[in-house]
Amino acid sequence: MQLISLNTARAEVLRIDGREVMSGIRKRPVDGACEVRPLGLEGDEQADPSVHGGLSKAVYAYPSEHYAFWRTVRAQAQVAGWDDALPWGAMGENLSIAGLLESDAWIGDVLVFPDCELAISEPRYPCFKFNAVMGFNKAAKMMSQSGWCGFYLAVRQPGTLTAGQAFTVRPGPREVSIAEIFRSRGKGKD
Repeated sequence: MQLISLNTARAEVLRIDGREVMSGIRKRPVDGACEVRPLGLEGDEQADPSVHGGLSKAVYAYPSEHYAFWRTVRAQAQVAGWDDALPWGAMGENLSIAGLLESDAWIGDVLVFPDCELAISEPRYPCFKFNAVMGFNKAAKMMSQSGWCGFYLAVRQPGTLTAGQAFTVRPGPREVSIAEIFRSRGKGKD
């Protein structure tokens, strides 16, 4: 398992359907090491702490394995070309990771990096801002239907992270996975 890219953003204004909203969703890759604190990564902001951030949602991880899907659906929606790259951080994630999918991510599992430990806390639920940054109005619905949501992490041991680092998973109680929680919430919305 590997940290492919480390991504941060400052909160900025997004124009969505004629109105202005603040968001920190437009993450960009960071060069070098980044300090991880109890409330998240150095240089990263969340605009709406009622739904993002805080101790249990300090860091957001997204599996790199899902990026090919998003490149394809963006091309099908004609908001990007078939060969257009989708930069790391495009899902709004702080950590673009490889080797750990939602079905294998359990609440309470700990991602152990050389100088930092992050505990899996809950799935990410998409909102209208995700539609805006992906460029089409069905993006949040597609994330909900696919279950490719990524997951939030609480900082267990502050330290530093650097893109390219390997990590391991220390199992927690293994009672419920991110995929199970995400599916259960979605069933009530049909």
